Amino acid sequence: MVRVRKGRIIEITRDCSALQELVVLVEGRKEKALSFPALSGKAEVNDEVWLNTTAVSLGLGTGGYHFVMGVIGREERDPQSPGHIMKLRYTPWQLKVLSVEEESSPHHRALADFSSLEGLPVTVGTLHSMVAPVVMAFRAEWARTNNRRPKVVYIMTDGAALPIAFSRLVKELKARDLLDLTITCGHAFGGDLEAVNVYSALAAAKAVGDADLIVVAMGPGIVGTGTKYGFTGIEQAYILEAVERLGGIPVAVPRISFGDPRPRHQGLSHQTRTVLELTHARTVMALPRLDEAKTKVLRSQLNADGIKGRHRFYLAPVLPLAEYLTSWGVEVTSMGRSYREDPAFFDTAGVAGAISAALAGGDLSRYLRW
Repeated sequence: MVRVRKGRIIEITRDCSALQELVVLVEGRKEKALSFPALSGKAEVNDEVWLNTTAVSLGLGTGGYHFVMGVIGREERDPQSPGHIMKLRYTPWQLKVLSVEEESSPHHRALADFSSLEGLPVTVGTLHSMVAPVVMAFRAEWARTNNRRPKVVYIMTDGAALPIAFSRLVKELKARDLLDLTITCGHAFGGDLEAVNVYSALAAAKAVGDADLIVVAMGPGIVGTGTKYGFTGIEQAYILEAVERLGGIPVAVPRISFGDPRPRHQGLSHQTRTVLELTHARTVMALPRLDEAKTKVLRSQLNADGIKGRHRFYLAPVLPLAEYLTSWGVEVTSMGRSYREDPAFFDTAGVAGAISAALAGGDLSRYLRW
């Protein structure tokens, strides 16, 4: 069920074509709200709006934002954008997009002619916060041996937030030229390109984006239930398979933490262990060289679950990730924790990016097989 309240916009704190951040007066209080003009139209100060207040009322992780459902008195609008593929299908907010695959797309022929990823490394994560360290480490490792600037494409799945405009991280990475192209697939929307599914998104990243690295991960807001299969990050299992089936090299970013207080996420998260058990892909996975006690925990977990022999594990040197974050001016947290508070999490994503660059260059000599 949806909790709906009427509110009035009293301030617009951020005004972009894809996203507006608002201060609204609702139920006698000043609170934060977001409006996506593609769904509800452009909002203005003093507009009365219908707000979806469900998540905030439950104390869920939306950043404390309500969401504008519509502007009162401005209900009738006509879409101006091209395309006829619908996302958010069969909901009141279904919207049409120009999908990269459809016949009216200028990229239709490139997608129709696509046959293989041709050995391209594709780094697949689960949490949105993994994207930044993967990309920064990939670029740093690439620059060690190659003067050409690599092209990096990010595919955002529909496993969490659906509008890519919700991600401040993507906006920062694009502003700093760390991402060259974004693709939103499934019901996610708002990328530079739209794709119907993850297979066609991978094809578009190669055929249209001319990628040297493809990074795949959901947007902000992973769902977990504490059960073995009840988490949206389980999509990593079949995305890795899609990469392998399309002729790419599947590189899995494991979820490793020694700062998360929940036992199921200590060391190698139960979510990563489930994915590695389920996927039929033979993945490449890099683990950072942590101290002896932490390494012992990871080794024990991999051996206990019987998954070590099914995938290609490498030990990788820890990178100066804190320096990368500072030099590029990117702030990133995961589950509210910064790099300083949970370095193993970010270092793990970093070495996944670094080994992807090594795979692209065909030289794994710096990485010890584990």
